Amino acid sequence: MPTFENPDISDIYLDDVGTVFEAARVAEVKPGTIRVWESRGKIERIPLAGGEALYHLPTIKAAAKVPAGRPARAA
Repeated sequence: MPTFENPDISDIYLDDVGTVFEAARVAEVKPGTIRVWESRGKIERIPLAGGEALYHLPTIKAAAKVPAGRPARAA
């Protein structure tokens, strides 16, 4: 289960969907970072049959707001 889940497929608008390159632009990161986030379970692709990976851009934008790195240890 990803940290930032997509909304239900019936609640996703076509204007809110983008490729890995559009997702990277929205998040202000490189496309490789989007792929790393996906492989580490931070985000997920939109579950469509076949073809290119598509992402829910508002979810990507929310994931990008979380600072990189590990949380500080408690004292």
